[in-house]
Amino acid sequence: MAFIDTHAHLDDPRFDADLTEVITRSLAIGIEQIIVPSIQASGWARLQQLSQQYTQLLPAYGLHPMFMHQHRRSHIAELHDWLNTHEAIAIGECGLDFYIPDPDKQEQQWFFEAQLALADEFQLPVIIHARKSVEQVIQTLRHFPTVTGVLHSFSGSQQQAEQLIEMGFLLGFGGPATYSRASRLHALIRWLPLSSLLLETDAPDQPDSTHRGERNEPAYLQRVIEAICSLKGISQPALEEATTTNAQRLFKLPLI
Repeated sequence: MAFIDTHAHLDDPRFDADLTEVITRSLAIGIEQIIVPSIQASGWARLQQLSQQYTQLLPAYGLHPMFMHQHRRSHIAELHDWLNTHEAIAIGECGLDFYIPDPDKQEQQWFFEAQLALADEFQLPVIIHARKSVEQVIQTLRHFPTVTGVLHSFSGSQQQAEQLIEMGFLLGFGGPATYSRASRLHALIRWLPLSSLLLETDAPDQPDSTHRGERNEPAYLQRVIEAICSLKGISQPALEEATTTNAQRLFKLPLI
């Protein structure tokens, strides 16, 4: 089977000592490709270098809303220039985070809209972070009707999911799907059409229930796969076929 981890931050310093081994372990369970979204301008060059060193890593470039203190508005012009000269499969991680203490909602909104405009210009999908902000994200996306992408680690309602699916967006799920008390998330996954689902780990964060407190890594996607198959009453090959096809379609990936 060939799975795709559609969201893992393998450029994080926590992988510096053993990245080769981490990738080897992911290949051993059938993860053939790993999408790596960036979080700040200073990390784009390193991510590009890693994607050249490890062909399994597919880079996305963006400015994450949790790191506003590191962003400058001039970084949007730099991102435009970067996308002109470097291959990317998406723009991201971008979005809105109203959970962090004292969020600068106006500035987050400016950066989010600026990156959506770049996605429109370059015809790239977006990888969206939406925490305590799904409704505002949906309203913003309505102003960019040609942009598609994924809301990663989705935690919104079924009604919000329906709106996003109607707009052409996919929803990503990872470690939280394995938590025994995540009943609302479990109900959403049971309902969600397979054609709208993507798999992710968000490594090194959001590990599954058996690795809580540890560094997450793509190989732990196996536990997520098992949990989602159980919730939806389907086989692993059926989940692999659907989610890999979804990722290939959204990110315009070659067949694996």
